[in-house]
Amino acid sequence: MSDAKDSLPPGKDSVTSSGQHKNDMYGNIDARSEQESGVAPPIPAATVVLLRDVVDAEQAGGIEVLMLQKNTKITFGGMWVFPGGKIDPEDHREATDDHHAAQIAAARETAEETGLEVAPGAFAWFAHWTPPPGPQKRFSTWFFAAHIDEVHVGEAMEVAIDQGEIKDAAWISPTTALNRHAEGAIDLVPPTWVTLHHLSRFDSAQRAVEALAAQEARYYATRVVKDATGTRVALWEGDAGYDSWDAEIAGPRHRLVMAENGFEFINTAVSY
Repeated sequence: MSDAKDSLPPGKDSVTSSGQHKNDMYGNIDARSEQESGVAPPIPAATVVLLRDVVDAEQAGGIEVLMLQKNTKITFGGMWVFPGGKIDPEDHREATDDHHAAQIAAARETAEETGLEVAPGAFAWFAHWTPPPGPQKRFSTWFFAAHIDEVHVGEAMEVAIDQGEIKDAAWISPTTALNRHAEGAIDLVPPTWVTLHHLSRFDSAQRAVEALAAQEARYYATRVVKDATGTRVALWEGDAGYDSWDAEIAGPRHRLVMAENGFEFINTAVSY
């Protein structure tokens, strides 16, 4: 397992020949409703942001997040992601509702993908992401966070990956991960990128989880449009252009500009 803050491997250029950022996962963006013909139903899923405080004595402080690299032959192939996956039918057998099933799925997937046993009760639910309507495979995903230490998973905190679905793992600071993405060294889908962007504000894993738990869970019902330059922009509630699917309307901003030279989060509408 990789364990250094700058240990994620070199990657490819971060743009496609068409000018669309290669980590723009949203595919066809023509639909405007879940009810339109050809729109794929979202698949329920759950993911977990596992956080720990920096363990390197030479570091001044900060947090690290566990990231996994997907096998190139599966969905989100080659991407660096958080542990997680689909909510399976068996997850519902012990659950009281969909949210509880998501917690169970998150704990199960974490154990399967990393070998870390974390109780669902340790999770703070902080977000729910849904892609825009379209024909591509879509995941409607609960996002949880947990502070990982010896109390939760034992003193070793050893991560074990199967070299099947998961090809690599690394504890890395959110800021370093974002910098590596900007350099084109690693691939991050927009929900992962935005989550890392917000995590980069914190210097303590415990404070990060407490802050996420204290806020009302945020729903990212994503709408993707093109701006006047042809750049694809992901819009979320609070953005002036959200209701009308129009990136050019003046007013508050809550969006991710997915330009060919990198991602830019712009927010004047929502308190984080």
